[in-house]
Amino acid sequence: MGTINVGGKELEVDEEGYLSNLADWTPEVAEYMAKDEGQDLTENHWEVINFLREYYEEYQIAPAVRVLTKAIGKKLGKEKGNSKYLYELFPYGPGKQACKYAGLPKPTGCV
Repeated sequence: MGTINVGGKELEVDEEGYLSNLADWTPEVAEYMAKDEGQDLTENHWEVINFLREYYEEYQIAPAVRVLTKAIGKKLGKEKGNSKYLYELFPYGPGKQACKYAGLPKPTGCV
């Protein structure tokens, strides 16, 4: 276990940088994690992050990439519901990286 300091608050993270306590998440946490990995979050990133948070709230699970891609396609349109688009936004893996920024646990099936 480690910690990150966001806005003067120490937040616990696991060995891969995922928040230990989902309630600690704020948009500032997402920005911090993205900057730490050399990324700036755009409106398109936020669409996916917010989608993941809503999905998690409804199903209590982070979706695997295949499920994520399909569900995003249904909600945001075909041009956004494909692996190429999602990997452009989240090059370390749309499920893994986007869930991390969204303050969610690592999706099942992610190595």
